Amino acid sequence: MRIYCNGEHHDIGGPGSFFLARSEKQLPQLIKTYGGKVQLIYLDPPFGTGDAFQGKGEKDDGAKVPLFRDDMPAAEYLKWMRSILTGCHALLSPTGSLYLHIDWRMSAKLRLMLDDIFGQDNFMDEIIWSYKSGGRATRFFPRKHDTILFYRKSRRVYFNIAAVGTPRGPEPRNHMRRFVDQNGRVGFSIRSQGKMYTYYEDDLIYPTDVWTDIEHLQQKDRERLGYATQKPEALLERIILASSKSGDLVCDLFSGSGTTAAVAVKNGRRFLAVDASPLALITLRKRLLSVASSPTLLDEPEAAHRPMTLHFPARRCKCNAAFSIQDKTVVITEAELNRRSAPLAYAAIGYEKEHVFYPVRTVTKAKLPLKLPLPQGNERPVVQLVNTYGDQVFFTID
Repeated sequence: MRIYCNGEHHDIGGPGSFFLARSEKQLPQLIKTYGGKVQLIYLDPPFGTGDAFQGKGEKDDGAKVPLFRDDMPAAEYLKWMRSILTGCHALLSPTGSLYLHIDWRMSAKLRLMLDDIFGQDNFMDEIIWSYKSGGRATRFFPRKHDTILFYRKSRRVYFNIAAVGTPRGPEPRNHMRRFVDQNGRVGFSIRSQGKMYTYYEDDLIYPTDVWTDIEHLQQKDRERLGYATQKPEALLERIILASSKSGDLVCDLFSGSGTTAAVAVKNGRRFLAVDASPLALITLRKRLLSVASSPTLLDEPEAAHRPMTLHFPARRCKCNAAFSIQDKTVVITEAELNRRSAPLAYAAIGYEKEHVFYPVRTVTKAKLPLKLPLPQGNERPVVQLVNTYGDQVFFTID
């Protein structure tokens, strides 16, 4: 029998919550729940390119799945972004900060907008992320950087640049003299204009506001998930470590491939993510379950107490499925969702309570025929099937 769920609760993958919704529509409810409690917001919105973006399905089928259209008229785009940035200001705690990732098309206009919403005195940095990627223009200098506008909520902002510093290392710089002090520390010194300057190899060097040491994701990069506009984890790690502490709440209103949430979890933060694309939900779910199963997190005792909650509309979805029960196992031999020939992307079996699905066993690379062991207990088993387009269905096993 078909049932309809509007959420999932996983015992691992968090701590955090994801909402399948348009950011501007979800913001009022988020402000009611999280207003003044978010430490860090990272936004990677549409850039105003005029393009339509697609993502790949499972790696072995190469299907193209629509993600989002970035063709909003400029005036409408700016009105839309004002509503989102105003909501972000309400979400942030007094010590919080916002990083807005954008490019040359809208950076000047959005900086003026941020000055208006956050105040010019709360501007922190204009970060230039310079990278190497394919394609070289000949009619103008090739555009190989993005802009990240960094604003604080107030003068009480938390910022720890030491968290993203790197040791100077053993190489001397600027003809400096190497020495070893009485404590065995290796250092370098130089006299300039009557002053002695001394540095140690374990002293930290801090990044400037021009980031050239973080590469753009390449086509065959191991991090790639087939999601257009995916950003590298190193970029988000620098932002999250510098502007939040362990246990803080990190928010991304354009979650996309789930990089912000994944890096937050890996670094002991909580996440709050929103995206309107069903493919973003698929990608985040699979990515966070994989992160939770990594050896690093499995070694931590508290890893088993990091729940992940996914919220989505209880949409109707046509489904033709054929299954049988063999040796306490559900065997699914056919599954067609919304009359699409798209393959399965994810499956789970568990139980339902008050329209929330609680998975007991998940399969992040589902293929037919699919075998799902029946869970133990008295609850009526529920099966969840999701295809590469994000269509999903829940049905009970009687």
